[in-house]
Amino acid sequence: MNVGSLTWRVTPDLLCVADAGGVFRHTNPAWFRTLGRLPEDIESRPFFDFVHPDDYGVTQQAFIDLQRGLPVLQFENRYRHKDGSYRWLSWNAVPEADHFFCNARDITRAKETERALASETAQAHLREQFISILGHDLRNPLAAAICAVEFMEREEMSDRAKIVLGTANQSMQRMSALIDDVLDFARSRLGGTIGVDPIGNIDLAQVLSRAAAEISMAHPDITLEERYDLHHPVTCDPDRIAQLVSNLLGNAVFHGEPGGRVCMTAQDRGDRVSLSITNRGGTIPPAIKHMLFEPFKRADPACGQNGLGLGLFIAKQIANGHGADLDVCSEAGETTFTLTLPREIRQVPMVEHRHAS
Repeated sequence: MNVGSLTWRVTPDLLCVADAGGVFRHTNPAWFRTLGRLPEDIESRPFFDFVHPDDYGVTQQAFIDLQRGLPVLQFENRYRHKDGSYRWLSWNAVPEADHFFCNARDITRAKETERALASETAQAHLREQFISILGHDLRNPLAAAICAVEFMEREEMSDRAKIVLGTANQSMQRMSALIDDVLDFARSRLGGTIGVDPIGNIDLAQVLSRAAAEISMAHPDITLEERYDLHHPVTCDPDRIAQLVSNLLGNAVFHGEPGGRVCMTAQDRGDRVSLSITNRGGTIPPAIKHMLFEPFKRADPACGQNGLGLGLFIAKQIANGHGADLDVCSEAGETTFTLTLPREIRQVPMVEHRHAS
């Protein structure tokens, strides 16, 4: 190889000539661009001086093959940069007479991409396992336990036993809701969205009333007002809309005045429906307001017992799945969440439905 050639000087690949003992005799300028090393830093030194300690064994074996007259192609190891860091290099080396002619290409970025992809694949696998555990290994036995408690509640028993079973049932229902929240969160992170299954000709007032009735039963001390001015059916996923409303109502009850009033209104607005849920109980600070719909965030960070902080995040994801807007306004001690729902939406690809038992 003519070490004075133009190719020798301008190629981005590291080129070198080493003697039979593995000592560098000639190197090209690419060594400085890639490893920060000038010829005087490299030449007259054995190549083992620069190899990462963990790659020493495989590099030694490759050198033995080279000494036996075998070419070494696409051999990868790490070389030490002048600054002490390491770069991944892919080597091709061939013996000729008593010298070895080599070229190496910097593949550090490709290696980093490869590691990142491997990490993402591993994380995706873990998420799938996590969803499987939540969807089957936890929810199924919990559902069986809830059924057993509900069956026992219909049997004759003492007042004390009824109170104990009622408390157990409420706790298990709460556990089931938490599992649903975490399952939806995991699905949203895995698939990018919470799936919805739109159905046409839905009476939205009935969906809202059922969700409100469940909240009223769970919180009899709260006055829940419902005002509907709805005259046309909508296309939506009724189960998901009920989940969204339940999350918003639960949030309003928890953060509202004890024993206070929550108002839910819905009305037709042209090709959209406007749904608002309002409670009194303090103003959400601007610093908190902008992150309300992020996972694991709460309107009141001091409240550590109000679930996992996923309710509003999931509500926002359901709204997104319907092509709807979900906004919040909080001022003068009053907070209102408003859902603006299109009357007609396009079919959205489903993620696995959450209501499977």
